[in-house]
Amino acid sequence: MSAALSFVAPPPGLAPHVEFALTAVDGSDGLFTMRAVDDADLRLYLVDPDTVLHDYAPVLTDEQTAELSLESPDDAMLLVVAHPSAEGVSVNLLAPVVVNRGTGVASQVILEGQDYPLRAPLT
Repeated sequence: MSAALSFVAPPPGLAPHVEFALTAVDGSDGLFTMRAVDDADLRLYLVDPDTVLHDYAPVLTDEQTAELSLESPDDAMLLVVAHPSAEGVSVNLLAPVVVNRGTGVASQVILEGQDYPLRAPLT
């Protein structure tokens, strides 16, 4: 799977970039790389939370839903940023990347009033 993503605003720490290529990592179900179109060395790892978590059910605000033109939950692809380290891999559950499956418009949103960690370890 490969997709072009166009962020409504640069993801935190990646300004001024808003155009990215999302590519599935071969042999790793649910793992993706997201590279800046204008700087292929700028890369993040994203994970489909459905492949590694069972109870993750974030709720977007009406404003976040409108910004991405999401008409139903099926329109949204939800991904979380992975942080590899010497201690293992953790994922940011508080600020998922949400993509409109039909348009490729994306945003890294902050989940308001939800008790998700910035670094949840994967086991």
